[in-house]
Amino acid sequence: MPIQRQFVIGCIVGTRPELIKMAPIIFKLKASAWAKVLFINTAQHRSLLDDMLTLFDLAPDVDLDVMTVDQSLGGLTASLCKKLENLVNNQYFDALLAAGDTTTVFVSSLIAFYHHIPFGHIEAGLRTYNSKEPFPEEINRILTAPLAVWHFAPTELEKVNLLRENIASAKIVVTGNPVIDSLYWVLKHKPADDLYTHWHNIVLVTAHRRENFGEPIKNICQAVIKLSKQFPHVHFLFPVHPNPNVQKDIHAMLNKKPGIHLLPPLRYDEFAHLMNRCLLVLTDSGGIQEEAPALNKPVVILRKITERPAVISEGVGVLVGTKTQQIVSKVSELLSSEAAYSKMTPGKSPYGDGHAAERIVNYVKQQLTAMQRK
Repeated sequence: MPIQRQFVIGCIVGTRPELIKMAPIIFKLKASAWAKVLFINTAQHRSLLDDMLTLFDLAPDVDLDVMTVDQSLGGLTASLCKKLENLVNNQYFDALLAAGDTTTVFVSSLIAFYHHIPFGHIEAGLRTYNSKEPFPEEINRILTAPLAVWHFAPTELEKVNLLRENIASAKIVVTGNPVIDSLYWVLKHKPADDLYTHWHNIVLVTAHRRENFGEPIKNICQAVIKLSKQFPHVHFLFPVHPNPNVQKDIHAMLNKKPGIHLLPPLRYDEFAHLMNRCLLVLTDSGGIQEEAPALNKPVVILRKITERPAVISEGVGVLVGTKTQQIVSKVSELLSSEAAYSKMTPGKSPYGDGHAAERIVNYVKQQLTAMQRK
């Protein structure tokens, strides 16, 4: 039976990482005759998101503009509920899709559930089983799971997590993570700027997580200082997140230190090309834990726990926490030992082959077509 009409699919994004994951899916849907895409921007993190829209040449169809100055998580949740509710009351959707674990994603799944709209959760099943790490993301994704109809798990490990929570196997699809699709697309289609090409022997450092504010970030900075003295031929590049809680300590401790270069927040294409050229990455980011191994770069994780255990089990990443000496010890080993470095660079990513978006879009089409026939 042929499809009688286009299916209306809302793709909801609120932050830079969400857009990186959703862009390949939006591209695939826009190229599909059976789909009408409405790209919805909640603008949860507008300042970091706008450059990404330019990079991917995407313009939102709807801008909910939910953020206000000094808004609490409760205030953000209330604003998202009100504005998403108003949107679905005035616009028909066959399905809603969102990626990741922010408040935007959780509230989107809740509103979809209230209105009997199938919700597809991209990057489903990630768990630390610690409600405070990462905060509030761990609770957001746990609450999203029972509300979603389709669960797009990056690996088999996330599928197992969902099965343990009584999510039906038929609703879970292992797709890889579309963040890898975006990474490969950017490296292919967006040439590297000359801005940072004069640096070689690069170690990339990022830190921004809420649970690392204060003493943990100071410990990370102290580790970078020690490493820069130990390895004077290495350039430590540290793009500094705009959050004042991050900026204050990093600039106070690392500004004008030899071998350490504090950079403004980078565009995604700039960061991707630097990551492609670097020796290794130190990070507390979630997405970078997936991206660095896809480029065959060791990732040293500045957290106590990770929701991406495949990075650890595949040996492409290592958890070191935020104690200065533990960071220094592991990074020193990787920079000094060819055997240790080779062990963490097997040339294979556990998070996909760059075709996750294709699998997700094909599954959505299959499911919506089957629902239409009923």
